[in-house]
Amino acid sequence: MSSLICGSIAYDNIMVFRDYFKNHIDPDQIHILNVSFYVPEMRRDFGGCAGNIAYNLKLLGDDPLIMATVGDDAGPYLMHLDKMGISRAHILQVANTFTAQAFITTDLDDNQITAFHSGAMGFSHLNQISKTKGVTLGIVAPDGKEGMIQHAEDFAKARIPFIFDLGQAMPLFSGEDLMRFMKLATYACFNAYEMQITCSRTGKTLPELAKEVEALIVTHGDKGSHIYADGHSYEIPCVEADAVIDPTGCGDAYRSGLLYGISRGWSWERTGQLASVMGAIKVSHRGCQNHRPSREEIAGRYYKAFGQSPW
Repeated sequence: MSSLICGSIAYDNIMVFRDYFKNHIDPDQIHILNVSFYVPEMRRDFGGCAGNIAYNLKLLGDDPLIMATVGDDAGPYLMHLDKMGISRAHILQVANTFTAQAFITTDLDDNQITAFHSGAMGFSHLNQISKTKGVTLGIVAPDGKEGMIQHAEDFAKARIPFIFDLGQAMPLFSGEDLMRFMKLATYACFNAYEMQITCSRTGKTLPELAKEVEALIVTHGDKGSHIYADGHSYEIPCVEADAVIDPTGCGDAYRSGLLYGISRGWSWERTGQLASVMGAIKVSHRGCQNHRPSREEIAGRYYKAFGQSPW
């Protein structure tokens, strides 16, 4: 029983500017902006939706498969996956490209200036789901546009149930595109803003879109989430975190819980609760793949929140 995680692998380059952007950007001169920020602090984290989801699934004890494209500079990331015991059989290294990466500069007010280079992501369509074996569940997470469309169609053609996860790929797709994804997918997961935009672009209401899939999951940050399935709305509470340090990657951690529960035929309440626990664990750590709870510790967090063991 394997889950195939289609999506991005990326490096997150985080830089801290020990001042305020507002002190160095004159709003009257924004049309001729030319500024430089000295950033003595910098770190490089492993990220990308596919990498993050697979990382969290591995923490849960699953054996996920990643389908993604990387560039010539992917060595450290591939070594990281090897150490985690995550297969890279379906990770394609594209010559003469860089691995996708974000360059994020944050000031003391937590304002951010981000540049994103898609790099090898633009070749994600070269990966083919037909070349995998033993896959029983999948997810189409943010990736190159052509690749996301192809992988959704390939999952549907192979009759492999999958989650459609719009995420940061939202600007790439029209209302027609989004309706096509909803008709192909078995499940769909959005945050509240993505859901609002999807309704606007498709001209459909949330209840109408929920009828297109077996389950529609909508997350609301610290207000929890809702799962619309079987003609019901399941309200999933937010699990209290030890500390709120970095929300980046929490959605991916949440999706790992969904995949784990769906693959085992759990109820939607139990599945959503595990997803909520995974998001709470992630938010208390900086970076997307720097939390390392044991499976027993995850079970303990679930028990503390819901009064029973998840397993």
